[in-house]
Amino acid sequence: MSVGSSARELENLAFQNAISNDEAADVISDVDVMALKDFTEENLRLEQISDQDLCDYFASRKISRETLQRNGVMQTRRDNKMAIAFTYRKDGKIVNCKYRDAQKHFWQEKHGQKIPYGLDDIKEARDIIIVEGEFDKLSLEEAGYRNCISVPDGAPPKVSTKELPPVEQDKKYEFLWNAKEYYEQASRIYLATDADKAGQALAEELARRIGRERCWRVTWPRRSESTKELCKDANEVLIRFGQQALKEAIEGAELYPIQGLFRFKRFYDVIDAYYNLQLRTELGVSTGWTGLDELYRVIPGELTLVTGVPNSGKSEWIDALLCNLNHAEGWPFVLCSMENKVQEHARKLLEKHIKKPFFHAKHGDPIPRISAEDLEQGKQWLNNSFFLIRCENEELPSIKWVLELAKAAVFRHGVRGLVIDPYNELDHQRPSNQTETEYVSQMLTKVKRFAQHHDCHVWFVAHPKQLQNWQGGAPSLYDISGSAHFINKCDNGIVVHRNWDPEAGPLGEVQILVRKVRNKIAGNIGNAYLSYDRTTGEYKDVLKSDFE
Repeated sequence: MSVGSSARELENLAFQNAISNDEAADVISDVDVMALKDFTEENLRLEQISDQDLCDYFASRKISRETLQRNGVMQTRRDNKMAIAFTYRKDGKIVNCKYRDAQKHFWQEKHGQKIPYGLDDIKEARDIIIVEGEFDKLSLEEAGYRNCISVPDGAPPKVSTKELPPVEQDKKYEFLWNAKEYYEQASRIYLATDADKAGQALAEELARRIGRERCWRVTWPRRSESTKELCKDANEVLIRFGQQALKEAIEGAELYPIQGLFRFKRFYDVIDAYYNLQLRTELGVSTGWTGLDELYRVIPGELTLVTGVPNSGKSEWIDALLCNLNHAEGWPFVLCSMENKVQEHARKLLEKHIKKPFFHAKHGDPIPRISAEDLEQGKQWLNNSFFLIRCENEELPSIKWVLELAKAAVFRHGVRGLVIDPYNELDHQRPSNQTETEYVSQMLTKVKRFAQHHDCHVWFVAHPKQLQNWQGGAPSLYDISGSAHFINKCDNGIVVHRNWDPEAGPLGEVQILVRKVRNKIAGNIGNAYLSYDRTTGEYKDVLKSDFE
């Protein structure tokens, strides 16, 4: 050490360790000596623990003399004060030493090797326990576990958000990399760090480096039955509850969680709630039409694909379905309906809600139009029940933009359903190296994840491609323009078809053709029949026999 750097290093050491400059000077003097030769008990001035105060202190922490001797815990005198010396050994040889005095000041040899405390105890061990401090390592030995090591420098304040650095730059965890050959052969590694935030952060940082798939997490018991507070560490468990409680904590360790990998046990509460129909939506919510309910019921978190030829009433039918769900269940919805002007969409919804025409009827029975009073009440209903996603410039909206706004509507307004009508009005720019099939697959995956994560049903309207030599029959789901992934990805597939052939049945009657139902408890493949009232926009059940 140069003279110029001695004073500054002296101050830094004293500040970091909260010890006097005289004590720091002793440490630095010792460090300089140790830099030149191997560590031994003699040149470190270590001796077997005999100081009565230290003996009493270890006894109060439930650590026996035999455990202290086997783990090389010794004493040393600094400035006429006794300090505990934890000798860090590799192959029986001292390679570092950490000290602790009565005032809880800690320091260690500057040129010592960075290794875990107790490294020799995990040679060829199949199970390894990692703790946060030397006292915890000693405590576990009292409970019969010698296959335990302690980190040398405590825990970080929080988990790093950065990627793992290269090994040569990972200085904080140098001790772990230096012990890699020891723990690489282990099949189970128990992370028994402290119960506080820093201890849990240490467990995560260790798991990131060791590999979560081999790690088990130890949870310490509560301090008492009347509190939720956990014991801080292994030594507290030993002091409060004894060796058996420490064994039970280790034996009760659970697999360290891996993001995205679960056991069914994690979802027992959800399964029980599903079995007991606690949400009332597990079997699906009624559409409001008895004939259709036998084939299709609305389950939150699913994706329903709706198609049909132009003027078949796809959008009108969805509007009627939403009104039914709102009246029966009180569900609010968010609408991304690019083909509808706001005022026209409001008219259609209000007609179905109030069951009167918005203007004077030109068709059917003369029914009074919606009154001014009806309109005011209806506008309030619209405002509370529906939220609009609209692009206020000339650009086409992207699916990402739509889903972000829909997510906001879920959190802010509690919406239970999203309508995207139609697919071809979205911006579908894709990378030049991506096919349309790949694009559609990724897009629908995003829509399904949104539905599942937010327990929100999504209706996605997609037009069929131009039908060559169309004879007036209903299209297939495979006729949708773009990709077969539409039918592969959706949970439910529905074709809305309106009859225009007098020889095929009553004109204007609507067929709801359910062509896919993934969830068998929610429906089945088949046809339902509805009548459409052009005056009010209502859909009503009709008997199948009317079409025969």
